[in-house]
Amino acid sequence: MENLYSEVCFQCNKLITNAYSTSFSLGIKMFAPELRPPIYAIYGFVRFADEIVDTFHDHDKKSLLDDFKRDTFKAIEHKLSLNPVLQSFQEVVNRYNIDHELIHAFLYSMEMDLYKNIYDKTELDKYIYGSAEVVGLMCLKVFLNGNEEKYNELKNYARALGAAFQKINFLRDIKSDYVDRGRVYFPDIDFNNFSEFEKQRIEEDIQKDFELAYKGIVRLPKSSRLGVYCAYKYYLNLFYKIRSHPATDVTSKRFRVSDKRKLYLLATSALRHNLNLL
Repeated sequence: MENLYSEVCFQCNKLITNAYSTSFSLGIKMFAPELRPPIYAIYGFVRFADEIVDTFHDHDKKSLLDDFKRDTFKAIEHKLSLNPVLQSFQEVVNRYNIDHELIHAFLYSMEMDLYKNIYDKTELDKYIYGSAEVVGLMCLKVFLNGNEEKYNELKNYARALGAAFQKINFLRDIKSDYVDRGRVYFPDIDFNNFSEFEKQRIEEDIQKDFELAYKGIVRLPKSSRLGVYCAYKYYLNLFYKIRSHPATDVTSKRFRVSDKRKLYLLATSALRHNLNLL
């Protein structure tokens, strides 16, 4: 029955991923079948933690996050949780030897969202590391399945990809972050006077992250390479779309990649991967 319980919990995380992100759902389907459940589990964990700080406005978010953190490490220690998200996550942490420092860093970034609205450069780097880069490192642990030498070789590329994704999210959501939550993640940015110069400076930084990340993607095992490349292509297209519009558009609307475009990117990425053209 333990195997049945584990399977049900992993299915819950798949449901969470499909409900919250069509883009990541499509990307995960490009992984080898054995990699999909642990990546769903990581996504479910980070998604629910993020949900605490961004959604439950009528509740004590700090208390909820503290409970979530305590329950997370209790599940990891005891290798069991009746919370299906934490049950799957602890299985992944214990099986793939995910460093607890990565989990602490992630939860600390979530806590930053409870009390930080304006970020300086040092704070932003710390936030991006915890909220995005460590998620890439957790996934890399799964992709490499215990190969520590390869993990150390590729971890900086994984961090760059996570950073690129997060910075694009900040640009895409700059209006809602400011209007709904009072947050401005980019240092020294005045939302009401967001200039073309500031936008270009941010975009140049993101471009560097993408260039570094690509060098790591092509060195991933075949079992994970296509899925990561698909996510890379999706975010790269979103980046190009944002870059092609003026700063005034970025602060007034939310950009997205259409479902039709996502399917096209998926098909062309698979073709390039199969023909060894990455």
